[in-house]
Amino acid sequence: MKPLYLELDAAAQAVALAPTTVQRLVRSGEFPQPRQLSGRRVGWLVRELEEWAEARPVSSLPPPENTSRRAH
Repeated sequence: MKPLYLELDAAAQAVALAPTTVQRLVRSGEFPQPRQLSGRRVGWLVRELEEWAEARPVSSLPPPENTSRRAH
């Protein structure tokens, strides 16, 4: 079964951002707000993270070069 909620580190990893970037975006209203799960615990609803990610604009930047090195 797919998880319903993700904690900060997992939510940040899921959208390829640093946890501090997620926190900054939440504060500025540019990222889904966490949900209260218990007295002192919050989590991000996976569905809302997916919707946020899908709504991101398409980038005009080229993908980074492949920097992997193969042993010869």
